[in-house]
Amino acid sequence: MSRTRIKICGLTRGADIDAAVQAGADAIGFVFYEKSPRYVTPDRAAELAQRLPPFVTPVGLFVNASDEQLAAGLAALPNMLLQFHGDESPQDCERAGRPWLRAARMHSGFDLLDFAHQYSGAQAILLDAHVDGYGGGGKVFDWSLIPKNVPSPVVLSGGLHAGNVLTGVLQVRPWAVDVSSGVEQAKGLKDVDMIQQFCAVVRAADRQIELQQT
Repeated sequence: MSRTRIKICGLTRGADIDAAVQAGADAIGFVFYEKSPRYVTPDRAAELAQRLPPFVTPVGLFVNASDEQLAAGLAALPNMLLQFHGDESPQDCERAGRPWLRAARMHSGFDLLDFAHQYSGAQAILLDAHVDGYGGGGKVFDWSLIPKNVPSPVVLSGGLHAGNVLTGVLQVRPWAVDVSSGVEQAKGLKDVDMIQQFCAVVRAADRQIELQQT
């Protein structure tokens, strides 16, 4: 059975880490962008990551970070996957010598295939909505903009929640989904029931795909 991976991003509390793990999340995202309401310091992220069991991956989200900011994050969480959400070039993404994801800001006319080729060193391309500033702003973009032959694994993001993620998984067939505001009671404060429901719907979508393939 093909399984869609789940990343819960923007966690700031230990109880939310525990809830995400118990619900079956594969990755936990820590935001190292100081202008975000979900920002955590490297020390706080390291403290929270101590709650992660083996095989649940910590991910560090950076926006146009300096070498010093990257180094501080990696010193605190040396095993984390890097996620770049700013204006980073392929060379910027490679400089830490660690596995990384690259966010693409989707809009009409955006050439995702060219973008994916430029960032061919990425572990995956994360697709988010194009809004003012950085990040997707909890907005859904037009999934029909995603071509079928993207040469990298795709992480679907941008305004996902339990009410639309089943359609997103069935339509896009992403390698993974990434949720933040869609499982929150307030910015940076997750809701246990919403996390559980989101993960359950992703698993239900996977079961539908399996039935379609048999």
